[in-house]
Amino acid sequence: MRRRSIRIIKLVIIAFLLIAIFVLGYFRGSLSPTLTRVVIPLPLGSPAASPSAPVSPVNYRIEEVVSGLSVPWSIVFTSPSRMLVTERPGNIRIIENGELVSSPLINFPETVSKAEEGSMGLALHPNYSLNKHIYVSLAYESGGNTYIKVERIVDAGKTAVRDKVIIDKIPAATLHAGSRIKFGPDGMLYITSGDATKKELAQDKSSLAGKILRITGEGGIPQDNPITASPVYSYGHRNPQGIDWHPQTGNLYSTEHGPSGFDGQGGGDELNLIQKGMSYGWPIVSHQRSAQGHVSPLVVWTPAVAPASATFYRGSVFPQFTNDLFFGGLVGEGLFRVTLDSFGKNVVSWEKLPDINYGRIREVVSGPDGFIYFSTSNTDGRGRIRSGDDKIFRLVPLN
Repeated sequence: MRRRSIRIIKLVIIAFLLIAIFVLGYFRGSLSPTLTRVVIPLPLGSPAASPSAPVSPVNYRIEEVVSGLSVPWSIVFTSPSRMLVTERPGNIRIIENGELVSSPLINFPETVSKAEEGSMGLALHPNYSLNKHIYVSLAYESGGNTYIKVERIVDAGKTAVRDKVIIDKIPAATLHAGSRIKFGPDGMLYITSGDATKKELAQDKSSLAGKILRITGEGGIPQDNPITASPVYSYGHRNPQGIDWHPQTGNLYSTEHGPSGFDGQGGGDELNLIQKGMSYGWPIVSHQRSAQGHVSPLVVWTPAVAPASATFYRGSVFPQFTNDLFFGGLVGEGLFRVTLDSFGKNVVSWEKLPDINYGRIREVVSGPDGFIYFSTSNTDGRGRIRSGDDKIFRLVPLN
């Protein structure tokens, strides 16, 4: 009788363990990160957090705005009915009332156009409505070297006049050229620069490579920059891409390409909360490694998604997206959305939006109409070219 009781107890224990293993396996599998739906990576350096509930579905349709572009890079709206787009080969194109104007606003014949360099960043001066100043970053060659410069032009409607070089001789290369530019809420111009495939430059504070730079609209050095008489705002970057400021907190964020191939382990793409004067680790640390004196990213994406832009949603037609960060994925081939906590210091969730299957996506902007605009980059030599590429699309609510 005693042996029978012991046998029954053993069977009960085994059954309980089998049930526990099944339950744990089920939940562990159901919460595993994927690229196609909501993924909750742990903020590095933060305490463990439980995954949030799935993001509520947002009903939208996708409209094609324009086609036939050549590697579009940056988009700005000069009015609700007019947008400007840089094309890597050296043009700024006009899209007026949804139609691509045949002649470019301006062409930069010295542009070196290949891989990750060309005519890239585009920004409007905060007082554009009065002074018509537009800023563009572009790659060129001099003395056997490749550099990035930021030039100011004056918009004359159908054409533009070259006005002034604002900053020059930022080291560049076929890869890792950075070159996103944007005016901040402080009225200063911020410029991302890659390490030009010379990783040691990222930690060299005397070099303009591997940095986020901050200058005035005239090219001067702000007195409150962290390094006296230097445009360097933050350093230790490999290839920073999009930058934008949280609409409520004013915090600056940057997306960045992580190591690939010759740099070692692939993946390691980042979203960073940028702090004045701080190092972001490259090439000393990357991925989920950390080191004293270097700021860890909020999110690390492995495998790579190649984030290529950054914009906070400031419109009203998608209330579910309010203050969320969007970026285009080149390798990830999609439109990505990141939700931050109310302090903007931790990531609550991120997702790749469904049913956006147009290949490599580079630029994303929140339009004055509240719609979300994004451009493909399938003609850049790394994508599968579809009919009519490259294109600009927009997300429009169904109701």
